[in-house]
Amino acid sequence: MSNSRSDTSKAQVAAYMTRDVATVSPDDTVREVAEWIDESESHNGFPVTDGRRVVGFVSARDLLLADDSAPIFTEMTDDIIVAHPEMNVTDAARVILRSGIQKLPVVDDAGNLVGIISNTDVIRSQIERATPEKVGKLMRTLEEIHDIEVTQDRREVPLTELVPTQARVYADELAGRKYELERGLAEPLVVIDNVDTLVLADGHHRVLAADRLDIDEMDAYVIVIDAADGVELGMERTARKEGLQSLADIEVVDYARHPLVETTKRFQDDEPPDV
Repeated sequence: MSNSRSDTSKAQVAAYMTRDVATVSPDDTVREVAEWIDESESHNGFPVTDGRRVVGFVSARDLLLADDSAPIFTEMTDDIIVAHPEMNVTDAARVILRSGIQKLPVVDDAGNLVGIISNTDVIRSQIERATPEKVGKLMRTLEEIHDIEVTQDRREVPLTELVPTQARVYADELAGRKYELERGLAEPLVVIDNVDTLVLADGHHRVLAADRLDIDEMDAYVIVIDAADGVELGMERTARKEGLQSLADIEVVDYARHPLVETTKRFQDDEPPDV
């Protein structure tokens, strides 16, 4: 049975918003709020509330040339865009994209603050939609090629038990996946449980990034092949031929040595070809 968090075509803002929201008062001073922003690792601005009612938003940019002693209500933006918890998350994504803002305060029918949704939350919602589609396609492919039935569940998998099927990853993409993991944006892995052998089908950059961050387990969609139907997968044969048994066997390649980049450089160094 699907829920609002697994079907983002119908998912509402309430499913993805942060409910514990840091706010400031209209009477707080510019200096006080600037210090809170400076001390924070995740805030570059705050909703301004009078009690629970949202009256504005103040960002670091608003404070740049303001007098330290000025009250926030004199510097805040009071004509702000807000979302409702029952708003479709895709619609909230459009608002964030088109307005160029990073966060939308979420208010109830009375204008009271109940949460905040950010561009990061929206990205997470889109990830949760894309991965199940990928898993479904792989499941159908396995059933057709091997004439078997498979099931699927979602669970945390230990990284040390994963058998990789990709011999190399690229350093620049690895850095990108590390950045995403640190911000809670990692797409779930796709793993095939072939009679208790956990074959990593998708997510090699994410897994290696997690390993470098000392993460022991990751969220994964697991495609389960029944023990009675155990088969040798083509990706397992390829992994065995390339000597892939653990994450330590994956080579990290600097992007400068990417084959397409080398080809481009070779053409630049060679004489122009006859045409």
